[in-house]
Amino acid sequence: MTEEVVRQRDVIELRHLRYFVAAAEHGSFRKAGAALGLSQSAISRCIAKLEDQIGASLFHRHTWGVSQTFAGQRFLAMARKTIRIVGEGTNDVAVTGRGENGCVRIGIYSSIASGFLTKLLQSYGERHRKVRIELLDGNADEHVAAIRQMRLDVAFLAEAREWPGCERTPLWSERIFVAVPDRHPLARLDALTWRELAGEPFVVSEVAPGQEIHAYLVREFAGLGERPDIQVQAVGLDNLLPLVALGRRLTLVCEAMTVARFPGVTYRPILGEVLSFSAVWSTSNDNPAFRRLLSLAKAMTFPPAPSVPDLSDGLSQSRDP
Repeated sequence: MTEEVVRQRDVIELRHLRYFVAAAEHGSFRKAGAALGLSQSAISRCIAKLEDQIGASLFHRHTWGVSQTFAGQRFLAMARKTIRIVGEGTNDVAVTGRGENGCVRIGIYSSIASGFLTKLLQSYGERHRKVRIELLDGNADEHVAAIRQMRLDVAFLAEAREWPGCERTPLWSERIFVAVPDRHPLARLDALTWRELAGEPFVVSEVAPGQEIHAYLVREFAGLGERPDIQVQAVGLDNLLPLVALGRRLTLVCEAMTVARFPGVTYRPILGEVLSFSAVWSTSNDNPAFRRLLSLAKAMTFPPAPSVPDLSDGLSQSRDP
């Protein structure tokens, strides 16, 4: 006997299990066929093939119908379990394929305290409550590396450059603010310029996006011929702001973060300074849950143009005498 023949004999089709269960429940090949929309002979042939494959008789044949053998009784429980598991698995895959559950892993740069990203995650969460959302802080290079390795689905970054193997779509912009102590003279101004900030000491976080903020400060002050005084602290933004409140130093924050109020801290915008944020993802990513998030983000950024009513009929009627 060839290996191919043996392999074919080992394959039990799911439909044969369903026919077997139906025959067992109805006690008749004819009634099982009627329930499934098949002929009695079709059910009988499939059951016979199933018995040949497993090497045991599953039914006693009678003039009035069929009854299960001892092997058939044991096989019935396994057949029902197999059908249930396959059905549940198929449904789970279908639901995942539609993006109704699963997971979306998101790399962030901006705060989710307010703004576009907050609205996006809130709207997405309301529409897809079974999808788990995982957020990860990090700098742009870390996020892009994770995207290429499929450890992240998407990152929302403040850099407008292109990354090989990745797609990028601009989504929203945020103004840049300076966090200053309430009693600082700069707090009396409605908005600030880089020239007014020259000579002021700054503090940034060692963790993301501290590196980008540090480079941003160095670049802007270099344009003024200034060398900034920047201190790096191994804490997050939530602990940088209390340092600002103590009057020690200033720091930069995105507009979304300004809704977070800290006693003793005032936010002032820098004139003309805006960060544009983009979604960055791998061209190979086919995660349905992520694709729905991306579609929603684009729809929120670029809503469809309102339809223009056709007034030609009304105009022609108005000209009628």
